[in-house]
Amino acid sequence: MVSSEPTVRDASTLGGWFKSSYSGGGQGECLEVAHGHADVPVRDSKRATGPAVVFSAGGWSAFVTAIRSGDLAA
Repeated sequence: MVSSEPTVRDASTLGGWFKSSYSGGGQGECLEVAHGHADVPVRDSKRATGPAVVFSAGGWSAFVTAIRSGDLAA
């Protein structure tokens, strides 16, 4: 488990960060997710030392499913 808190103050203390292959261009409007943790930390790619929001694995899965199905369209 990454943390019992819903955030990590300095996301750079965690390893395994990656951007989705769907992240386009050099706009810097990307989120990164860290692999290798029981929970799912997510950070702003422009702020590597900024905070990360931590989701439960089930919560992250439900979020991704809702995005893919169009239930949370922008």
